[in-house]
Amino acid sequence: MIINKKWVLKKRPEGLVKNTDFELISENLREIEDGEILIKNEYLSFDPTQRMWLTDLPGYLPPVQIDEVVRAGGIGRVLESKNPTYKEGDLIFGMVGWQTHLITEAKEEDRFRLIPELLPIPTMLNVLGTTGITAYYGLIELAKPKAGEVVLVSGAAGATGSVAAQLAKEAGCYVIGIAGGEQKCNWLKGCGLDTVIDYKNSNVHEELFKAAPNGIDIYFDNVGGPLLETVLFLINMNARVMLCGGISGYNATEPQPGPRNILNLVVQRATMQGFLVLDYLPKSQQAVEKLAGLVLEGKIKHLEDIQEGLENCPQTLNRLFTGENYGKQMLKL
Repeated sequence: MIINKKWVLKKRPEGLVKNTDFELISENLREIEDGEILIKNEYLSFDPTQRMWLTDLPGYLPPVQIDEVVRAGGIGRVLESKNPTYKEGDLIFGMVGWQTHLITEAKEEDRFRLIPELLPIPTMLNVLGTTGITAYYGLIELAKPKAGEVVLVSGAAGATGSVAAQLAKEAGCYVIGIAGGEQKCNWLKGCGLDTVIDYKNSNVHEELFKAAPNGIDIYFDNVGGPLLETVLFLINMNARVMLCGGISGYNATEPQPGPRNILNLVVQRATMQGFLVLDYLPKSQQAVEKLAGLVLEGKIKHLEDIQEGLENCPQTLNRLFTGENYGKQMLKL
């Protein structure tokens, strides 16, 4: 008999999550049925959007319901299979949740997919995982950077931002990154970024005007909030503003106000576009192959912040909002 340990949501968090917002329970798993597989999770992914899923507000996925397992992506290994698509020992990515095991049909439409063991699992969950794929399609396919353009990336030391910034450098752009703290900023400089702004130790709004005297052609936004408003004052003609995330508002209990200068998009004939990686997962192999090649060639540097132990899930999620994490946040089971 397999015992599964899982965190379920007990009440809606306010601000940073607390252990008391959840309950850690154990259950005996039943035998799998035809078409199902049993997965033992090895690594869980922690992403800012998970905090939004805990809030009872409409979004691109429904909120996690009370007494449901907390939703999260991760990588696990197939322990048992009655599904012809998967065999024992396969490595698999999917929405596995905050738990040690799960039984699922692992359908492709539910975002489960086999993972080739090309690189260490943390690297695959990072650069070759959802965050890397997000950066690739948001920057390369949608923003279409051209050599010589000025690209600004907020949250540039994060899992998605760091890949987007390095892809922009690979495309021949002048890249400005925004991150918090000397250690993160120094790491980004080591990744080849042209200018890095430390928002914790400077006035980021003032520094942006100094860093981009000739304006900004592409803004890859992971933060939202007042920073987006400042950037809209700096966009060039035909600029592209890519809305990847809005971490500044994920702990809020109600929607945040938008920028007051939105009409500058009209003046500059610019575009602002939101996008979700879910739309690109069916063709993600293209991104994975490109990113794997760049990693193996040493052209994309990456960091993994690995916490350990299922009991530490709530604290690990909070690290994304307190600035404690460095690189891709994950947890090893």
